[in-house]
Amino acid sequence: MDDDRKARDGDNGPGAPVGATPIDELEHARARLAAIVESSEDAIVSKTLDGIVTSWNAAAERIFGWKAEEMIGQPILKLIPEELQYEEAQILAKLRAGERIERYETVRKRKDGERLDISLTISPVRDKHDVIVGAAKIAHNITARRRAEKELRAREAELDALDRERAQVLESERAARTEAERLSRMKDEFLATLSHELRTPLNAIQGWTDILLQKPRVDEELQALQTIERNVRAQVRIISDLLDMSRIVSGKLHLEVQPLHLHQVVEEALDSVRQSAAAKNIRISTLLDSQIGLVRGDPNRLQQVLWNIFSNAVKFTPRGGRISVVLERVNSHVEICVEDTGVGIRADFLPFVFDRFRQADPSTTRRYSGLGLGLSIVKNLIEMHGGSVRVKSPGENHGSTFIVVLPVSHVRADENGRAITTPTAAAIDAIQLPRLDHVRVLVVDDEADGRGLIARILEDRGAIPTCASDAAEALKYLADGQFDVLLSDIGMPTMDGYELMRRTRAQEATLKRNRIAAVAITAYARPEDRQRSLLAGYQMHLAKPIEARELIAGIASLLDLTR
Repeated sequence: MDDDRKARDGDNGPGAPVGATPIDELEHARARLAAIVESSEDAIVSKTLDGIVTSWNAAAERIFGWKAEEMIGQPILKLIPEELQYEEAQILAKLRAGERIERYETVRKRKDGERLDISLTISPVRDKHDVIVGAAKIAHNITARRRAEKELRAREAELDALDRERAQVLESERAARTEAERLSRMKDEFLATLSHELRTPLNAIQGWTDILLQKPRVDEELQALQTIERNVRAQVRIISDLLDMSRIVSGKLHLEVQPLHLHQVVEEALDSVRQSAAAKNIRISTLLDSQIGLVRGDPNRLQQVLWNIFSNAVKFTPRGGRISVVLERVNSHVEICVEDTGVGIRADFLPFVFDRFRQADPSTTRRYSGLGLGLSIVKNLIEMHGGSVRVKSPGENHGSTFIVVLPVSHVRADENGRAITTPTAAAIDAIQLPRLDHVRVLVVDDEADGRGLIARILEDRGAIPTCASDAAEALKYLADGQFDVLLSDIGMPTMDGYELMRRTRAQEATLKRNRIAAVAITAYARPEDRQRSLLAGYQMHLAKPIEARELIAGIASLLDLTR
C-alpha cells in the first residue's frame, strides 16, 4: 500500500507538490529563484551581450531609482557615468570570452544623478547549447562602506598627524629641556666665573689696603698703590663688558661715528698692550697701510674691538712668541689680520668662539681668566659698523688668526688733512689740568666714602667742597648759601638725584639765582641714564668709578676755566 501511495504521489523530495511532474518541478525551481532574486538586498540585473537590460529586480529599483519598466530594453550605459563608460566595453569583451568578473569596484549613478560606489560580480549566461547569450550582474552598494572607509582613513590621517605633532612636541620639549639644561649650566658656570673674576682683584685690593693701614715699608707703598689701581681697572673692565653686553642685547648700544684714520686706531690699540707683551718677551710685528685714507667709524668702539683681540693674543701666546698685525685694503673693504703663535683653538670650539659666555675651558682648573664676553662684544661692534669678524686656527698649540673686515667708506679730511681722533691715555695724562681755586662745590652722596674721595680730589686742586649726605640736606645748603658747582649722586634713599635736580632748578627760579653748574656722578652708566640726567637739568654725567682728571676737567669746562 505504501508503494502504491509513493507511485501515486510521486517521490519528488521535500517541498515539491504532491504528485508534481518534472515540468512542475522546473517551474517550481524557477519560481523559487525568482523569489530569491526579488527578495535580494543586492541589485540583480541581466543584460544581453550588447548591453541591453533584460531583467531588473526590486533591489535594483531601490538602489538606482529606475523602475523595471524604465530600464528593461534600455542600455546599461544609463547607469554608468560618462567618464567611466569605457568600462562597459571591457566588461562585455570579457563576458564574450567566458570570463567571470568578481567584486569589481567602480562608480555608478542613480536616476537622480547621485553617484554610488558599487561592487560588481558579473557572470556570462549560456543557453542550452552552451553558447553565451548574455550576462547576469549582481551590484552591491558599497557607498556607506566607502564613506566609512574614507572617514576611517581621515581619522587615521588625523591620528597620524596627531602622533607626528605629539612626536614633534616631545622632541621640542626634549630639545628645550636640553637647551634649558645647557643654559642653566652656562649660567652656573658664568656666575662662578664672574664671582672668581670679581673676587680675584678684590682680594688684592683688600690685602694691600690692609697692608697700607698697618704702616707698610716705604718700598711697599708704591707697589700697593699700583696693585690696587691695576685691580680696580680690571673690575671696571668687567663691569663695562657686562654693561656693553646688556646694551647690545637690548639694542641700546649706539655708535658715535666720525672720520678717522684706521691705522692710527690700530697703533693706539697696540700701544695699550705693548707693555704686557714686552713682559712676556712677545715680539709684535706690524704692517699697516697708512694710505687707506679716512673712513667712518666709532674710534672708541674700534679701539675696544682691537684691544680685546690684541690682549687675547698676548694672553694666549706663550713667552717668546710672536704676534703679527696687518692692515690692508682688499677690494672694497679693509682687513685687519691679527695672527699669533699662541695656544690655538680646538676645531670643535671654533664655531662657538664668538658666543656669549662661551669659553673653551670653563673649569676651575682653567689657565686663563675672563668672562667669555670680549669676543662676543667684538662681533657685535664690528657688525654694527657693517663689517664682520672671523677666526681660524690649525688646532691646539698652532696659534690662531682673527680677521676683522670693515667696509670702506671714504670721507673728506678737514682743512689740515687730519681725522678727528680720540686722544690716547698718554696724551690725556700730558694735559695740564687747571686749578679750581676758591670754587665752591656742593658734594651730595649717601655713601661717606664716596663723598670723602670727591672732597679730597677737589681740595687737591684748590676747590672748597661742602658735603651733604642726602638730597634734603643738600637743598638746605643750597637755600642758605651760594655754590658754583653741584656734584650729586643719583641713587639715594628718600629722594634721588633726579628729584634733587628738579627741586634745585625750581628753587633757583624762586630765589632768582643763576643756574648752578651741575654734574651727575653715578653708578647708573647706561646711555639712557645719561639722557635722563641731562633731561633732569644736569649739564654733565660721569660714571663711577670716577677718574680724578676727568672730574677736574669736567668742572673746569663747565665753569669755563680752561682758557
